[in-house]
Amino acid sequence: MREDKLRAAQEIAHTIRELARPGMKPKALIDAVKERHPSATKKEIARAAFLTVILAAEHDPEQTKALHDLAMDGRDFPDE
Repeated sequence: MREDKLRAAQEIAHTIRELARPGMKPKALIDAVKERHPSATKKEIARAAFLTVILAAEHDPEQTKALHDLAMDGRDFPDE
């Protein structure tokens, strides 16, 4: 079960890395991610965004800002 959640988070994180652009509004990124992962909750997307921020911080500061905005915007979402 835990491995399935981690795998799903990694897949969503990969999608986020592909789609995130500097200046992109969190809602636009969430909507784009949900197109590829329709069953993902906003909370799952936010968690994947935090994972992506951690992994991208060293390599792409501009993308890290967009991802951080998404993660912070989604941190208080209840499970959906």
